Amino acid sequence: MIFVTPPGMPYSQPMAIHPLWYRDGVLYVLDQTLLPRKEVVREYHHVEGVAYAIRTMIIRGAPAIGVATAYAMALGALDLHERDNREQRMAEFRGRLESTRPTAVNLRWALDRMMNAAAINSHLPLKEWQQQLVAEANRIREEDIAMCRAIGAHGLPLIPDKATVLTYCNAGALATAGYGTALGVVRAAHEAGRQIRVYACETRPFLQGARLTSWELMKDGVDVTLICDNMAGHFLSRGEITCVVVGADRIAANGDFANKIGTYGVALAARENGVPFYVAAPTSTLDASLPDGKTIPIEERSGHELIQFAGDPIAPQDVKVRNPAFDVTPARYVTAIITETGVHHPPFDFSSRRGEEE
Repeated sequence: MIFVTPPGMPYSQPMAIHPLWYRDGVLYVLDQTLLPRKEVVREYHHVEGVAYAIRTMIIRGAPAIGVATAYAMALGALDLHERDNREQRMAEFRGRLESTRPTAVNLRWALDRMMNAAAINSHLPLKEWQQQLVAEANRIREEDIAMCRAIGAHGLPLIPDKATVLTYCNAGALATAGYGTALGVVRAAHEAGRQIRVYACETRPFLQGARLTSWELMKDGVDVTLICDNMAGHFLSRGEITCVVVGADRIAANGDFANKIGTYGVALAARENGVPFYVAAPTSTLDASLPDGKTIPIEERSGHELIQFAGDPIAPQDVKVRNPAFDVTPARYVTAIITETGVHHPPFDFSSRRGEEE
């Protein structure tokens, strides 16, 4: 079933764009594949539906994927009956969700949280156990919003008045449970009354910057200018950019990080032109198990995203295509990493802790 605005639950209001929320056994998701042409909310009742939404990028962005995954596990729990083996079925649900998007570590982090909640409460009667899993998913969502607001607060001093911020992909409210990471820093500056401008790269081939970042910033009244990806170096070289702020899908222990494909090139151009390059992400995005970015798994998506646009061919249908969804930017190009615990400066070391302030 599709709603434009579910009764009693507006999903979009100034400074509060909600890409997903849960109510009474239903996960509501704003379909990001249709933005900005249509603003449609879909509802999901089962694990399979949420897995499909994550895989097809109806819901996207590392923190939002984590929150959606938590609710998917809760929906799976709600489907169980007394005769079911809870541990076995929850492991099955985990397996279905783990295979959807391999790069964003928040997905695995949320699965660990939900599996732990299932185990800790396994002694409870079925209904109470189910309620505990829904409560854990709700906590993960609320924590994500709080973390994003804290990221914005910590990043605020890095954004001077009248700054022009370049961002890549979409790390805003749409990529989280609300408010955003990179755009959380922008929102904090906007809320503080600073006159700022944002240059949003279009972010080929899925156009998250063109379709999503520009859409949500315009809704919030932030001055945003859309540019092609290959224009970033031009504006950086002309001194028109104050700083770059991007999100991350996974950060290795040494500060290397994966973000949408093309981020690496922006980081190189920023370094060449002496422009600060900031990464904004919650500690759930840190992966202390990986010593560096060389072992971050990189998702490759269908070539149709490159050879078609809105269903129309823009390249020969039989041309060979490579379509990695992410690239890895080495930590040496990062000026600082902003998490909910503070601003972290090089050298980065997240090997034994998850973002304590340095």
